[in-house]
Amino acid sequence: MKAVWALVGVVVGTGVTLGALGWVIARRLTAPVSGRKYDLTIRGVDNSGERPVVILDRTPSTSAPGDYNLILENGGWVKLAPKVEDRGPSLVGREVVGESGPGVAAGLRASWSGIYLQSPADAGLTSMDIEIQTDVGPAPAWLIPSEGPPSTTWAIHIHGLGSTRAGTLRGVQVASEAGLTSLVVTYRNDGEGPHVGSGRSELGAAEVDDVRAAVEYARENGAGSVILFGWSMGAAIALQLAAEPQLRGIVTGLVLESPILDWVATIKSNCVRAGLPAWAGALVVPWLNSRPLARLVGLANQIELRSFDWIARADELTVPMQILHGTFDTSSPFALSTHVRALRSDIVALEASDADHTMSWNSDSARWRAVVFSWLALEAIEG
Repeated sequence: MKAVWALVGVVVGTGVTLGALGWVIARRLTAPVSGRKYDLTIRGVDNSGERPVVILDRTPSTSAPGDYNLILENGGWVKLAPKVEDRGPSLVGREVVGESGPGVAAGLRASWSGIYLQSPADAGLTSMDIEIQTDVGPAPAWLIPSEGPPSTTWAIHIHGLGSTRAGTLRGVQVASEAGLTSLVVTYRNDGEGPHVGSGRSELGAAEVDDVRAAVEYARENGAGSVILFGWSMGAAIALQLAAEPQLRGIVTGLVLESPILDWVATIKSNCVRAGLPAWAGALVVPWLNSRPLARLVGLANQIELRSFDWIARADELTVPMQILHGTFDTSSPFALSTHVRALRSDIVALEASDADHTMSWNSDSARWRAVVFSWLALEAIEG
C-alpha cells in the first residue's frame, strides 16, 4: 500500500510540475512587448575599402546571404549588403550600404533584424499618419496611396507577434508598385497600438477586431475590395478575417509570409527550438483555452486555439492566397504550409525559399517581389 501511495505522489507531483511548465510557456508566449535583445557585438569595422565592412561573429543568421539590418543599441540602423565575406573560422564581414542615426563602431551591441526598412520614407513611399478607431482606442496606421490613379483595391498589411509595422514595408513596396493603396496597421498591445489590460498578446484572437476596424476604414474611404498581407501572426489574423461571412467578397486575396497556420503545432515547434520536448507545447492548451486558467496567465479572455488550425479548417478557405515561406523556419513550421497547399491547391500558391522565419524577402528580395507582383496581377487584382 505504501508503494501505491508513493506512486500516486509521484504522479501528482509530476502533474503539478507539468502544469506549471504549461503556465510558464503560456506566460512567455503571451508576454507583453519588451525591449529588443542586443545579443551581437560588433567585433570590428574595416574601413579600408570604398564602404565600411562590419565584422561579426559567424552565426547562421550573420552568415546568411541577403539584405539584412543591424539595429544598434545606441539607436542606429545599419543596412548590410547581401554578400558575406569570410573573415576566418569564427567571423564574417558584411559591407555597410546604408546608415541612419549614430554610426557603427567596434564594441557596440547590436540586434540582427530582417526589418530592413525603417519608415515609409525609407522605403521610398509617400505616407500619411492616420488613426483607426477601434473598440479599445485609436490605433496608429500609415496610409500610403498607390503610385498611379486612385485604387479601389486596398492592401492592408499586418505585422507579426513581437514585430512592428515597419517590418511589413517589405511588402508595401510591391503593393504600391502594383497600383494598390496600402494601409499599414497596428493593433492592441503591440507596442504602438492601444494598451489593453495586462498588455499581453491574445495571439490574434482579440487583435483581429482591430484589423477588422481597419478593413471598415478602407471600405469607408473608397475600397471596394481588400487584399490582406499577413506576416507570421499577422497571417493568422488575416485568415480569420478572410473566413468571416460578412467580409466575403470584400477580402479577395491573401499574401502570407511565414504564416501561423496552427498555433498548437507552432508552439510545439518553438518548444523544440528552446530545447524542450515537442509534447511540452500541448501543456499550454488548457491554460489558453479555459477562461479561469487564462486569467491566471494574465489574459482577460480565453483563446480558442482550434479556430487557428487551418489544416483542420482547410475546407473553409475561399479566397486565393500566395504563401511565401522559408524552409529553415524554426518558428512557424514550413511543413504546415506544404500541407495547406496540398489540401487546397485550387486556391493556394506556395513559394519556398532557403530562409528563416519572415526572412524570405531578405534572402532574395528580387524574387520575393517578382512572385508577389505576378500573383497580384494574375489572381487578386484582375481576377
